[in-house]
Parts: sequence; C-alpha cells; structure tokens
Amino acid sequence: MKKIISKKQNKNEPWFKWLTRELNSYEAFKDFELGKNPQDVAEDFISRNSITISEVFEDFDEEDKDTLDQFLKLTECEMHVFRILEKHIELRNKIRFVDFKKKKKIKT
Repeated sequence: MKKIISKKQNKNEPWFKWLTRELNSYEAFKDFELGKNPQDVAEDFISRNSITISEVFEDFDEEDKDTLDQFLKLTECEMHVFRILEKHIELRNKIRFVDFKKKKKIKT
C-alpha cells in the first residue's frame, strides 16, 4: 500500500488514494448521459489513465493485491446494498394501503 502514483500530488501517495481521487473526479455521469454503459465508462477511465496505471503494476506486490481484493469485496457489498434499496423502493411504490376502518357507503 505504499506504492507511488501521482499526476497531481506528492510521489508518496498510495495507489488506492490516487485511484479513489481520480474516480471521484471522473465525470462518469456525462458518459452515462451519452448512453454509455458502466463497463464502457470504466474502460474509458482505464484508457485515459493507462500510463499511470501501468506504473502501479510495476511495483504491485502481495499487500497491494490484498488491498485490491478488499476493495473488490467492498464494492460488491455496496452494489448489493444499492440493489436491495432499489428493490425496497420498487416494492414500496407497488404497495397500496387500504383503510379497512373506512366503511363503504351503500347506495339505497
């Protein structure tokens, strides 16, 4: 986790901090508005940062691999949380509340 990558900050910045900063500043929603899917947006990000990313892999070690594995697990967990929330919202929108206490007026 002590690997160095940086276009904008000091040379001791760990790769995952660089990656987080770059991903957070990447304008993915503009690409989504253009009709690109998440995989295409990710590939564009990798392409635009390919030189810096290749520098990461030059010194990538087991500790970095473990960190990447943890990020993958966390990201997968976040995706599941968002999907669960999405399902709850969909269910909430489908449920109609019926007031059983209200009596129907009978026409006579």
